[in-house]
Parts: sequence; structure tokens; C-alpha cells
Amino acid sequence: MKKSIIYIGSAVIVLAAGFLIYKSVTKTKQTVSIETAKVERGTISNTVTATGTLEAVKTVEVGTQVSGVIEKLFVDFNSEVKKGQLLAQLDETPLMAQLDQSKASVDQAEAQVKYQKATYERYKALLAKKLIAQSDFDLAEFNYNNALGSLNNAKSMYDKNKINLSYARIYSPIDGTVLDRAVEVGQTVAASFNTPTLFTIANDLTQMRVEAKVDEADIGQLVAGQRVEFTVDAFPIKKFMGEVTEIRLQPVTTNNVVTYTVVIGAPNPDNILKPGMTANATFFVTERKDILLVSAKATRFTPDPETLAAYMPPMGGDGAQAAELPAPPMGVGAMPAENAGNDSIHTVWIKGTNGGLHPQKVTVGVTDEINFEVVNGLKEGDEVVTSITTTGTATQKGTTSTSFFKPPGSEKRTATTNTQRGGPPQ
Repeated sequence: MKKSIIYIGSAVIVLAAGFLIYKSVTKTKQTVSIETAKVERGTISNTVTATGTLEAVKTVEVGTQVSGVIEKLFVDFNSEVKKGQLLAQLDETPLMAQLDQSKASVDQAEAQVKYQKATYERYKALLAKKLIAQSDFDLAEFNYNNALGSLNNAKSMYDKNKINLSYARIYSPIDGTVLDRAVEVGQTVAASFNTPTLFTIANDLTQMRVEAKVDEADIGQLVAGQRVEFTVDAFPIKKFMGEVTEIRLQPVTTNNVVTYTVVIGAPNPDNILKPGMTANATFFVTERKDILLVSAKATRFTPDPETLAAYMPPMGGDGAQAAELPAPPMGVGAMPAENAGNDSIHTVWIKGTNGGLHPQKVTVGVTDEINFEVVNGLKEGDEVVTSITTTGTATQKGTTSTSFFKPPGSEKRTATTNTQRGGPPQ
């Protein structure tokens, strides 16, 4: 029984020793994998976002210049009006009374002028004959001129009251739509200190605008004519188109945040946009359509020489490529020295048809930080490398015939034997 146990233990030891010897002389297999991206056509766009309010292009607040009681209203909310159309009428009774009073003052002034003129003419003839004193003539002349002044003043008051009477009728100054009606029939409006607003009229609701508040950090990227897309909460899926028409210079500071008002022209042919809606606008600062795109990750990729050598056979994956391997890189993502200082020139690695890799200089244009526009150096369908990864090791362990399991003191006996033979101790 004991001999069986000894035999089994010996067999296990021999098998373990053999496995360890096999592992020590076997080269671990190394796996190299690459990630690539194709050069394809697409769109690059850089955007700035802001919020604003929809308004009519032209809005007029219609008021009254005279005080009075609203007697009649001829329009209501959402009424379509034309320029010169009658909107409302005030009670004209007090204004008519003032006009009649001023007319009577004119009549009195005209009678006074007629009398003073006759007196003046009579005194003038008498003075020529030296029948009156000069002072009497001067007084007659003064009274006549004073009467003329009173007549002019009375006529002015009459004209003023006549105009005030015309102000009792409120007319539309533009073609448009009544957005707001602020008065009711019988309401008294007072124009003593400021002009009260009776109606708010929008000129044309098929052409609207968005006044967006753009942060000072983004305002430098906007120019007139840029394309804009915006949405409103009422139609969250639908996108409306517009363009920048004006960038106002006056800053607006709210809670220490500086913004600038940017006006966006917004066509509204279907009349579904309403004044006052909140618009979420996207400004397309940079936009290129149907252009060749290369991954930005590929322009930052620089392979490690050891990893590249492990991926490519000794003569290269497709023969000639092996001769094109560059000098050791300056670091992952570093740009070759000949490209330094020129942000438009990059070096990318292309995967050939046989699987080999070779570097290629590329001139790029605009970017959205994900892709670059290809100006030249690549063609559609090229496969560029974005990363190379390795798994496993390539270390070759030295072989030996010495057993891993030696009796204690065996090294000492070997050294003694060698010394006795005249050889140096091991």
C-alpha cells in the first residue's frame, strides 16, 4: 500500500515537473488587434444654443392723445385691420363744446380787429392833417396790432380743439392683426401724463422674429446670415428654420451674466407660431455638407514601434510597407516634427489591402472634435487606424536540462566535483 502511494506521488511530481519545463521553453502567443475607421462622406457642424422669445417683426401700440370715455369699439382681439381703419371712438361731446367755445373766441377777435382797424385808419388820416397828437395815433396802432394778435391766438385754439376732436376717433396706423385690446366701452381714458395704450397691433404674423439671448462667451462666433434652427414647446418635434438678421451691440446683464440680443428672422407661412412663444435656437456656426470625413482619433494616433513590429511580419504586411516605418514616435498622439506648428497637417496610418499599415500625411479643414474635414491626402473608402492593442507577452524563456526538483546539497556536490577536475567552481 505504501509503495502504491509512493508511485502515485512520484508520477504526480514527474508530470508537474514536465509541465513546468514545457512552460519555461514555450513562447507565449502574442495577440495584436487594431481598430479602424473608414473615410466617408458626411456633415460637420459646430453649433451654439440659446433661448429667446418670438415676436412680430413690427408691433405698434395704439393709444389716444385726448382724454375721454370710450363710446364705441369697432375691433376686437385677433381682428384683421387695414391702415386707416376706424378702431374706436371717444365721446365727442366735451370736445365739440371746446371747439364751439374756441369758434366764438375767434368771432370776438375778428370783431375786435375790425373795430381797431377802423380806428387806426381814421387816426392815421387825422395825423396826416396834424389834427391829433402822435401819442393818440400810437395808441390806436397798438390796439390794432394787439387785436390782430388776439385773433391769431383764438384761431390757434380753434385749430387745436378741432384737431383734438379728430383724435376722438382712433384709426389703425398699419395693416395687421389686433393682438391686444386694453379698453372696454364706457371706460374713461386719461391722457394727462402719458398716452394710454388702447390696442396692440402686429404688422404681419407670417414673418416673425426671435430675440435670443446669447452668452458673451459665444457671441464672437455669430455673424449675420448664419442658419438657425429652433423649436418651440408647442411643437417640440417640428424644427423651424431662420437666419441671423441682427446682432445688437447693447449688452444685457442679469445676475452678473452678460448676454447679447441676437435677432433671428423666422418665416411663419402657416401662422402656427405665436408671439410670446419661447424658442430654443441652435445657431450653425460652422457647417460643411457632403464632405470627406476622417476620424479625429485617427489623426491623434501614433503607433508604438514594438507593437507595430508585432503586428506586421518581418517584411511588413504587404511587403513595401515595412520600409516605410517611421522613426520612434515622440509619444502617443504626438505630431511628427515636420508637421509641428501646422494644425492643418496630420499623419494618419492606413490599413492596406494586404493588412499592412503605412503612414499618410493628410491636410484637414474644419472639425467638430469628432471628425475632421479631409482637404487632401485621403480618398473615400480608405481605412485608417484609430488604435492598436496587444494581449499576451513575447518574452522567450531560456531552456535548461536541469531538474526543477534536486536533492538537497546537489549543487554543493557538483561544485566539489568540478573543483576536483580542475575546473572553476560553479
